[in-house]
Amino acid sequence: MAVGIALFVVAVLIIAIWVFIEIKRLRHKVFAMFLIALILFAYISFAVVIKDRNLDFKSIEGWIVAGKIYFSWLGSIFGNLKTITTNAIKMDWAVSET
Repeated sequence: MAVGIALFVVAVLIIAIWVFIEIKRLRHKVFAMFLIALILFAYISFAVVIKDRNLDFKSIEGWIVAGKIYFSWLGSIFGNLKTITTNAIKMDWAVSET
């Protein structure tokens, strides 16, 4: 009986350690996926925003102008999200009983 309980406790400890290690590894995987998604978003959005502009990327001035355009676009996205959020909050979300 005591051997069975000891084996059960050891098995639970082994499973707990394994789960702990997997959770840590999963957390690192999630963080890595987040970074990959962030880099892809930045690259694709930069390419789309700068696509039709005639910019010289061989000079510092061209990179500064491109950065200003991109961060202006990014700021306008956050402004639009703020507007959408405030309008959603102001809406009457009560259930209509007709």
